[in-house]
Amino acid sequence: MSRLVLLTGASGTLGRMLVPRLAAKKYTLRLSDIDPFPDALPRGTEFVPADLTDEQAVRRMVVGTDTIVHLGGIGIERPFRSVFDANILGVTHLFEAARKNRQRIVFASTNHTIGFYERGETIAVTDPMRPDGYYGLSKAYGELLGRMMFDKHGIESVHLRIGSCLPKPTEARHLSTWLSHDDLERLVIAAIEAKITGHVIVWGVSANTRSWWRGDDAAHIGYTPHDDAERFAPLPQEGDSVARRFQGGSLTGHDYTKDICSPFQQC
Repeated sequence: MSRLVLLTGASGTLGRMLVPRLAAKKYTLRLSDIDPFPDALPRGTEFVPADLTDEQAVRRMVVGTDTIVHLGGIGIERPFRSVFDANILGVTHLFEAARKNRQRIVFASTNHTIGFYERGETIAVTDPMRPDGYYGLSKAYGELLGRMMFDKHGIESVHLRIGSCLPKPTEARHLSTWLSHDDLERLVIAAIEAKITGHVIVWGVSANTRSWWRGDDAAHIGYTPHDDAERFAPLPQEGDSVARRFQGGSLTGHDYTKDICSPFQQC
């Protein structure tokens, strides 16, 4: 019998891309999202609608699964309240359900947990997090929640700090942050199939020549990226001066006020 994988956020862009790929690898899939799944379901796949803020619904959808791939929640910068509901309250419900049922969680984190490092800096997953907004902050919470759940309860989790997952890179920043769809598939399958993980963090990035990121747990789970954004170079710079300065790109410039003079600063 094939492994039953719960994929949350299945109706989103990355979920819809991964569903047929995972089905082709003979995983049995249980899909979930607050929105209906817009595509034809692969044979043997079921869809369970659920709101992550509904604790009982989350508990029900987790029962009987072997692994959880968590893509659900808010995937862009939004006001704190909406980010809190889906990405903090919702992910807590999911980890608590996994604690009861002893599933591993493959958690879609983001490069926006470290967005305020400057471009050109090379960083490791052990460097301090520097989230560039409420979205990145919520994903930092998810990583820390996974750490606590492993240390306290032995629940395994693999945290994928996804860069720019697109069919192809479109701007200069992506030459460092691009994650191809094929490499995302390799990454998710490695996270599912790894024999033992504990709590690990892996850069969700392809083998880009200009990558800013190193020092992760990719080898521990057996992830080897194949693609390189360099074949698309050169690409244009995009965004304002703040976006072009920091690794998080446009999200760093969202509601950015640091350079506005206060009564306590000299301009």
